[in-house]
Amino acid sequence: MKVAIIGAGIGGIATAIRLANKGHEIEIFEANSYPGGKLSEFQQGEYRFDAGPSLFTMPQFVTELFELSGRNPADYFQYTKLPEVCRYFWDDGTRLNVSANISEFAKDAENKLGEPAENITKFLKEAAFKYEILSGLFLEDSLHKFSTWTSKKAFRGYLNLPKMGIFGTMNKANESFFKQSKTVQLFNRYATYNGSDPYQTPATLNIIPHLEYNVGAFFPKDGMFGITQSLVNLAKDLGVKFHFGAKVEEIIVEEKTVKNVRLNNEILAFDKVISNMDVTPTYRKLLPKAKHPDKILNQAKSGSGLIFYWGIKKEFKELSLHNIFFSNDYKTEFEHQFQKKTIYHDPTIYLNITSKYKKDDAPEGCENWFILLNAPANEGQDWDTIIAKARQNVIDKLSRNLGVNVGNLIENESILDPRSIEMRTSSAQGALYGNSSNNKFAAFLRHANFSSDIKNLYFVGGSVHPGGGIPLALSSAKIVADMIA
Repeated sequence: MKVAIIGAGIGGIATAIRLANKGHEIEIFEANSYPGGKLSEFQQGEYRFDAGPSLFTMPQFVTELFELSGRNPADYFQYTKLPEVCRYFWDDGTRLNVSANISEFAKDAENKLGEPAENITKFLKEAAFKYEILSGLFLEDSLHKFSTWTSKKAFRGYLNLPKMGIFGTMNKANESFFKQSKTVQLFNRYATYNGSDPYQTPATLNIIPHLEYNVGAFFPKDGMFGITQSLVNLAKDLGVKFHFGAKVEEIIVEEKTVKNVRLNNEILAFDKVISNMDVTPTYRKLLPKAKHPDKILNQAKSGSGLIFYWGIKKEFKELSLHNIFFSNDYKTEFEHQFQKKTIYHDPTIYLNITSKYKKDDAPEGCENWFILLNAPANEGQDWDTIIAKARQNVIDKLSRNLGVNVGNLIENESILDPRSIEMRTSSAQGALYGNSSNNKFAAFLRHANFSSDIKNLYFVGGSVHPGGGIPLALSSAKIVADMIA
């Protein structure tokens, strides 16, 4: 078959690889001049930055694409396991360096936070059990196929449903499990991994720490963009054709069946079309004449992000690859993000520094700082004012914690906000993970990986089932490829 994939995001590329291995003829059309979508890179003076996702977990989801293709993954892609997961900073001077060794993490949490070590180990053991139960049902198969709900995996899930935390919030579950507020805050943070609010999102999402602690956090040798580039190289070796600067303008449907795609006033025929664009603009822009699933498309969106990319004229030994500077009032911070649609004056700061592992990402004696703040989706806010205030608040908070005027160390700067995220990646309202997961039915309210109204139309990526983030986008690709196969 001839298959068109709209968008060269990580989900689209992975789908192309899987289908090319089945002997299909695949063409990818990307509006930008580069691949990767959010998983891209850019140069800023002498500093290199990964533009989007900065945490790499579940590397087997990447390497299996090479193995499936009969290639040695190491010939395309290399990575290392991190000895340290993250460093945490609180304004009262508390600091916690989290080791990748769970026993060491538990002991340090007991010494620094006063949290009994057995609470950490027990929590992560339960997270592993929940992931094993839920992954087979929610992450590996389509929730929109009857066969999924009658499988052995499903019945095992039904039997363990009371243990999965579906009916309570993440925060309530963590408050009942841990003794110290700082430990609760640390594990509440994992709601942000899919743009959620821990005070609203179901406790089911407490499976997320399993990926980072029990499986591990990793760093690609060539930075996060190395994931994209290695998969592009593999796809090309398999005969996939990439078209950059090629903006698809319409998916043409006749008699409820996909027939063609139109770009630059040219009509191209394909047997099947897969959209790796956000599902909302796919319908609104590319399928103007089709029936739209408005109940799904009009749902509240996930959180977005405000990112500062700073070239810093200094090295900080107290910082590592992943660093978190916590807000003093986490609940109020999320209320500002999701209710007031703005950024709290005391934000939690995520600081990523890839030059700690990839030395040529910054000049000698310097560091490339990727600073991410949780932000609301774009609803027409006065972003210029919000950004200016947030920038100063970030400088003040980091300066207090690091004992140096950070503002004086900024050599160059770029900013990415919900408006520019929306423009560059076609993400509805600049949301990083599609629809919000701030309710217990969120998993069931994501759009399916196929159209129930239009034959031969499929969807892949973070805005559809099973969700956002690199591992889930790659799971999405497997689901779509298996459907087509």
